[in-house]
Amino acid sequence: MARPDNTIEVPYDRIRAVDWVENHLRLIDQRILPGRYTHITYDNVLDCAHAIRDMVVRGAPAIGITAAYAVVLAARNRYRADPKSWREAIQADLKYLADARPTAVNLRWAVERMRALITGLPDGNPEGALLAEARRIHADDIVANRRMGELGAALIAKGSGVLTHCNTGALATGGYGTALGVARAGYANGRIAHVYADETRPWLQGARLTAWELVQEGIPATLIADSAAAYLMKQGKVAWVIVGADRIAANGDTANKIGTYMTAVAARHHDVKFMVVAPTSTVDLATADGSAIPIETRPQDEVLSFGGTRTAPEGARAWNPAFDITPADLIDAIVTEKGVVEHPTREKMAGLMAA
Repeated sequence: MARPDNTIEVPYDRIRAVDWVENHLRLIDQRILPGRYTHITYDNVLDCAHAIRDMVVRGAPAIGITAAYAVVLAARNRYRADPKSWREAIQADLKYLADARPTAVNLRWAVERMRALITGLPDGNPEGALLAEARRIHADDIVANRRMGELGAALIAKGSGVLTHCNTGALATGGYGTALGVARAGYANGRIAHVYADETRPWLQGARLTAWELVQEGIPATLIADSAAAYLMKQGKVAWVIVGADRIAANGDTANKIGTYMTAVAARHHDVKFMVVAPTSTVDLATADGSAIPIETRPQDEVLSFGGTRTAPEGARAWNPAFDITPADLIDAIVTEKGVVEHPTREKMAGLMAA
């Protein structure tokens, strides 16, 4: 696959969920993995927004990168339609894109970064400059992920088992991964001997995606039901829980895939360390704490059905929050490309972001 960063091959780093191929955006359709490995190509911003909303692409960094490339497509089409008023016309596209999913801060971060560039562009075709910026966002994410992998793995004793929740690998990022990037780096240097993956109901990102990535890379892994995590910890099988983040508030409270909070509670009870791995683009200093993070609620059918077959009785109702909030006092370390914050506080997070 094409590499936007043009770097040499890195062990356990072969998967790209988001790519720019022949002047179009290309995404792996993550809804149908691992049964089928299929790419979908996009040429307009509305379809890109639907891909984000419908979870063709998911994971905060990958969503942000997708959004950046989607802005390139929007600018191309608006400029072709009217070279004089494309800047005004594209504002509706940017809003539609930013509203595709409310919790992941990387989506709005990427849209605002592209919007700022649009404002300062000279007259003429904007596509080249916007594409260069989108490629930069993509390449920077991969570099950041590799750095986070090194920093996170350094915290783990050699030969450890670790537990992940949801999917935080190459499929959720520009490449390599955040929490799963730590697993990749840790396995490569012998610090991680085995990865346990929560299946992550109701979308089964752990079963369908994380397990698939680990099998592709040849990293020893065991899939467990979410409800088995606490008992696994009691058996002494894991030293760290390693998760990603969709938004980190100013005080270190973290929004991540539903089920993360209960895993953090279980980890604290069993003296298992808890690590959050995310780029600084996921840190939102404008959000004071976790109570201010909007939590996306998804359709009831995702819980009431499985694989297109209804599993709950007719008339039953479901509550389906896509994310939950893990308070900072349950987090042992937040790992970013800028460094590691242990036992996060508002002051420590501010210092990290000012560095």
